[in-house]
Amino acid sequence: MERPSASSASPIDPRLAEQIVQGAIDYAIFTLDFEGRVASWSSGAERILGYSADEAIGMDFAVLFLEPDRAADRPAEELTRAIHDGRAEDTRWHVRKDGQTFWANGVTMRLAGAPTLVKVMRDETSAKLAEDQRVLLLNELNHRIKNTLATVQSIVEQTLRTAGVDAATRETLTDRLMALSEAHNVLVAESWAGADLEAVLRRALSPHQRTDGSPFELEGPPVRLSPQQAVSMSLVVHELATNALKYGALSVPSGRVAVTWNLGYDERGARRLVLLWREAGGPAVQPPARRGFGSRLIERSFDPSRDGQTRLLYEPDGLQCVLELLLSGSEELPILEVRGDPAAGAASTTSRRPA
Repeated sequence: MERPSASSASPIDPRLAEQIVQGAIDYAIFTLDFEGRVASWSSGAERILGYSADEAIGMDFAVLFLEPDRAADRPAEELTRAIHDGRAEDTRWHVRKDGQTFWANGVTMRLAGAPTLVKVMRDETSAKLAEDQRVLLLNELNHRIKNTLATVQSIVEQTLRTAGVDAATRETLTDRLMALSEAHNVLVAESWAGADLEAVLRRALSPHQRTDGSPFELEGPPVRLSPQQAVSMSLVVHELATNALKYGALSVPSGRVAVTWNLGYDERGARRLVLLWREAGGPAVQPPARRGFGSRLIERSFDPSRDGQTRLLYEPDGLQCVLELLLSGSEELPILEVRGDPAAGAASTTSRRPA
């Protein structure tokens, strides 16, 4: 038996359509003419917006907008978009009959073959307030941790100064604590779900920018790191940049640093990151007579038995650092996430851009 085509399907019985609309009490559904006057009003619209059908029919839907939006002609703009483009979406604070404000997501659509628009809205106030609370808590967490880091920094500085440790060593340690703080800022911006690799790199490299142009070039696809990996990456890049400033490419005006990376999958389907730090244009490189703390930190920031490894290559024309990292097999979820939605994946494109 042949299946009926979509074009031969029977239209929905108007009585059934009316029952569906009136039964959708979690949605405010109403129709408008092209002037924005209400032509029909559902039980969900009465429940959410507070107006009865007798009160609502004939009124201008602009009364549902807050006064600043009305002054900025947002209702008229929505009507124009819906009439000319077929649909117009909006997410903003609205106002009920009793003056109470609520956060709603809505869409206004033009009905085919009729000078009529249909508006569908949903009250999402609870989710909006929960999201605002989550942001408030994250900001408070950020503030308190930064205060803790500042306290640790002060204690370390006073302790080392009292012990007679030289200023250069104290400054180096302070800079490492600041690198931790910058990594923390990136994680807060991402709700502690992890961090974008490029964002971590830019934060870590920002103190070493020059007024006459960036000495850094970044190239690679979008990659997300776990929170712990983001912190370790920030420390590694900070050490590499500090070393380049003292002895390598950043110690001379002509020096440049290219940071490139790629994303792939191994035979088990695990995601792996390969990142290359490559210096050029600086003094000739020779392997150091001894390995300092910075070199050991770079090489040991990622555990070879667990998530990755780092290798330093002392090439004559510039230091290179090769980092291989096992990435999380699934998208990270933000802490304090209200609805538990997975973080949106980034587009898989590669571009070349200055830091």
